[in-house]
Amino acid sequence: MKTQIVVDGKTYEVEYDDPQESPASTSPVDPIQSLVLPTAPDPRAPALSSIDEAKLCRSPVDGIVTRIDVGAGKHVADGDVLLVVEAMKMENNITAPATAKIGAIKVRVGDPVKVGQILVDFE
Repeated sequence: MKTQIVVDGKTYEVEYDDPQESPASTSPVDPIQSLVLPTAPDPRAPALSSIDEAKLCRSPVDGIVTRIDVGAGKHVADGDVLLVVEAMKMENNITAPATAKIGAIKVRVGDPVKVGQILVDFE
């Protein structure tokens, strides 16, 4: 099917297929379906049920650790700065989610970190 359209004062002739006038010999096309296959679990990863998220501090951004303000065994209060991660030239203060005792620092200054990576664990 052909038609003319006008765009900014210029006339264009456009040819297109009208779905109402499709030939009888053409069979309808099945819609495309996406298929998501599950990935095999990593045998080195701990079981999800064994992880206590309340005892972990994860990185909210991809970046580089630029400063660590705490050490293992130190007591911190809710909101205390644990470390700083630089992302896109911005410093992100990673703070304690609650009053706790630091168990271990899992990163060092200069380490690259990914979103969700464990930075600190608490006792």
